[in-house]
Amino acid sequence: MDEAKLIELLDREAIRDCIYRYCRGIDRADEAALRGSYWEDAHDCHGAYDGPAEGFIRHALEVFKSGPRNVHQVANILIEFARSDLAAVESYFTALQRGPDATGVVRQFLLAGRYCDRFEKRAGEWRVARRTVVYDWVEEQSPPVADEATRFGPRQPIGAPSPDDPVYALLAEISPG
Repeated sequence: MDEAKLIELLDREAIRDCIYRYCRGIDRADEAALRGSYWEDAHDCHGAYDGPAEGFIRHALEVFKSGPRNVHQVANILIEFARSDLAAVESYFTALQRGPDATGVVRQFLLAGRYCDRFEKRAGEWRVARRTVVYDWVEEQSPPVADEATRFGPRQPIGAPSPDDPVYALLAEISPG
């Protein structure tokens, strides 16, 4: 394998890792992971929000305070390089979201769509420079009536925000130093 192909493979993996980091950030209320997926000057068109990614991140941080439950899964990640530092990336997502709306009523949605991202490589790192979220499916569901302890029963532990989710204990366990 020549060096260019090897670099392309490494770049593809770095882009995928960035997409996965975004999902951890939005699902675990992990501010560092969320911020680490966007460039500081990035733009995000995310449903009703369309503006600087910083504004979307601030909005998400406020939503996290309401104790929502989110699960994002990504698949069919298609990466097309324009140059060695620029890529168009389409990632299909499925998201389950539950939390209070502006009036405090708990609502639950099943969403499916695509992240259409302009990725840029700066100083050797890939991040989102511009994101447009395309919605292909939305279904409002009835939120569960029972509390989480009742619903989950013996299925423990239950996913939690950063730093209380078990993944952070695992990361700390393997961290050098």
